[in-house]
Amino acid sequence: MTKKKIPSRQCVGCGEMKEKRQMLRVIKTPEGTIVLDFTGKKNGRGAYLCHSAECFRKAVKSKALERSLKIAIPTEVYEELEKELNDLE
Repeated sequence: MTKKKIPSRQCVGCGEMKEKRQMLRVIKTPEGTIVLDFTGKKNGRGAYLCHSAECFRKAVKSKALERSLKIAIPTEVYEELEKELNDLE
């Protein structure tokens, strides 16, 4: 039997490679809004984060999310994403 390949993604905060299902996807929709994608299937450009607030803070500080999504992200959006991440934990 052949093994099924498990897709892995790199966290933009800490740089670790993990399984795609264990990561949180942040997307830029075609309309230009930034949202969390809990299903992993929404349309848009995505960046992946670990399920920790520390990785999120690292990504914000180093502007890794902005580079990955190729858009300038306002502070209000960062605050909203951090609130949603805290609610998730």
